[in-house]
Amino acid sequence: MLKSDIVIGLDIGTTKVCVVVAEKDDIGKLNVLGKGRSNSEGLHRATVVNINKTVDAIRKAVADAERESSIRIKGVNVGISGAHVHCIYSNSEISVNQSGIVNDSDVKRFLEKAKTNIRYLDIDHEIIHVIPQEFIVDDQEGVLDPIGMAGTIMRGSAYIVVGLRTKIRNIRQCIEKAGLEVSAMTFEPVASGLAVMKDSEKKSGVVVIDIGGGTTEVAIYIDGAIRYSEVIKVAASDVTHDVAYGVKALNDVAEEVKIRYGCASAKSMGEDEEIVIDGIEGRPSKSFPKSSLTVIIEARMMEIFELARDIVRRSGYYEYLNAGAIITGGGSLLPGTEALAREIMGLDVRIGYPEGVSGGIKESINNPMYATVMGLVAHSLQNSVYQDYGVVAPPVKEEPVAEPEPVQEPGRTKEPSKPKIRNGGPAVTGKWADKVKKFWDQL
Repeated sequence: MLKSDIVIGLDIGTTKVCVVVAEKDDIGKLNVLGKGRSNSEGLHRATVVNINKTVDAIRKAVADAERESSIRIKGVNVGISGAHVHCIYSNSEISVNQSGIVNDSDVKRFLEKAKTNIRYLDIDHEIIHVIPQEFIVDDQEGVLDPIGMAGTIMRGSAYIVVGLRTKIRNIRQCIEKAGLEVSAMTFEPVASGLAVMKDSEKKSGVVVIDIGGGTTEVAIYIDGAIRYSEVIKVAASDVTHDVAYGVKALNDVAEEVKIRYGCASAKSMGEDEEIVIDGIEGRPSKSFPKSSLTVIIEARMMEIFELARDIVRRSGYYEYLNAGAIITGGGSLLPGTEALAREIMGLDVRIGYPEGVSGGIKESINNPMYATVMGLVAHSLQNSVYQDYGVVAPPVKEEPVAEPEPVQEPGRTKEPSKPKIRNGGPAVTGKWADKVKKFWDQL
């Protein structure tokens, strides 16, 4: 095998699994060689609940990416998220090497010291990765990249991402059962931010809101470094479920209706029209106005942005977001999302598409739903997590695997598999309940 600049990203999401194969071009950007995508049914809110289904989805996505890129996939940088993942600040201080010039070895020692300085990390959690925030070399503050600077003492802080060992182990097990290796793990809010932010936004202050299938991830960047992050357990699949219960349709039909006719803001809807859908299992077809569909979608999207706004305000960084917000992920694709986010959050808003892609099949991944996986390959490139070059592998023989018992976090009750039903519709709470009530009244 020859050493190459091939990087692989694997995004195991609640609704889809994405794989991207890319290489570094002559100017250090990403040249996308291939991608694969498959439906995901083995996760709930970014947590593995079915090993076999998750393994199948990974294998399908990898096979497609291998066919398109002609590259045998072995080591992957996998994204990790979920409510079980959280971040800890840690300070660190080391003496610079004898030459008096900061080098890679000094930075590694700095980060290792930051890890050892963590207090109260119990045996149920493990460190996923360490993100330097800023360095102080002697008296020089606000240094983001200290390599090459002269000094004797290097101080600073790091953002350490930790998660539950059992849930991380299940992710690893799925990847290994699919015949792959985990080259690296990356916190998904970091990956999404890396994919969609411009350098000027990162320095000015920006919040990245990634609306996925099962979770919405919020990450705040100030002065070029991540300062705060949190995961919301409300996302695009909740919008689909609301539509399904509202029009009494199957989830697949509700998803299709949402994508084809959905709008996140009544003010952005445009002309009203009648929507007709087939009945369930031979029942008569039914119709309803597009305005009614918009009411229920807007209600759930409002909740997402209200929760995101509350997170930003609680972080203490709201007033520092000079560049506003970037909305990305598959849940950002509905018309009116940008306008609604701007209204609810009181910030300048844009929709985030993957940046830093130079060629290859660039157009096929120019979509917010690929933000996380493109961020994973960008993070691999940034940290030199390459894989050896190889030809496409023969198909992996599938073998049955044992299903683990569901992992239950201490102090948490298991979430119900179906929404609660109240008066014929899904249970609703919060400020947006009145919006949903209007929807039921119009049906």
